[in-house]
Amino acid sequence: MTPVLYSQMKMFAAISIAISLILWAGTADAACKTISFEDTPFTVCKADPTRDDIRLFLNDDEGAPLGTFDNVEAALGNSELTFAMNAGMYHPDRRPVGLYIENGIELAPIVTRAGPGNFGLLPNGVFCLTSDAALVIESRAFDANRPDCTFATQSGPMLVIDGKLHPRFLPDSTSTNIRNGVGVRADGAMVTAISDTRVTFDHFARLFRDVLNTPNALFLDGSVSRLYAPALNRHDLGFPMGPILGVAN
Repeated sequence: MTPVLYSQMKMFAAISIAISLILWAGTADAACKTISFEDTPFTVCKADPTRDDIRLFLNDDEGAPLGTFDNVEAALGNSELTFAMNAGMYHPDRRPVGLYIENGIELAPIVTRAGPGNFGLLPNGVFCLTSDAALVIESRAFDANRPDCTFATQSGPMLVIDGKLHPRFLPDSTSTNIRNGVGVRADGAMVTAISDTRVTFDHFARLFRDVLNTPNALFLDGSVSRLYAPALNRHDLGFPMGPILGVAN
């Protein structure tokens, strides 16, 4: 294959992805779909915080961790999950590592210092749901001027900060993992993504910046990343989780 032909094929692939996402983004309902970016499959989901019932879930009414998508759906009663995924790092007892707010109540405090692991790879960030908006904000900026979050979860690192990739990501990195994250588009829509194969941080962050068009996006976790999307017949299994992000209907 000649360099010119390869370049043309990449251009056509990019145009195809862009058209597909424009059509998908224009649909009114919360929805998920699988796309390919640089020959790598990802499943992306979107929801409108002004219309859709987006929530975070941690414990049941008795204070025990919900831990699974099935338990979350059972706790919803007459409602069902449109989609859900793990939503931030947690200790072995499934307590959130950083800030966690549910129904306006702060259950775990914010952590703004650098530390070990991905969570402490600053800048990290907070995903916040207010009464009518979704926000992804760098943790120290969030702590300095806190919005009124009904739900919030802290994780790290940030993937995209004001349109720029996290400064520590390396294009030639060999560290790969299944990864999931969340971003917010300029029009306010929440977009989540999970890689369907192992990817680097740089690759995953560029998906959010260049394909999903989210000027700010947050890494939620890797290796334990799981998605529930019944419309795609997808129900990832694994060990019990900590915080879970879900859209109910």
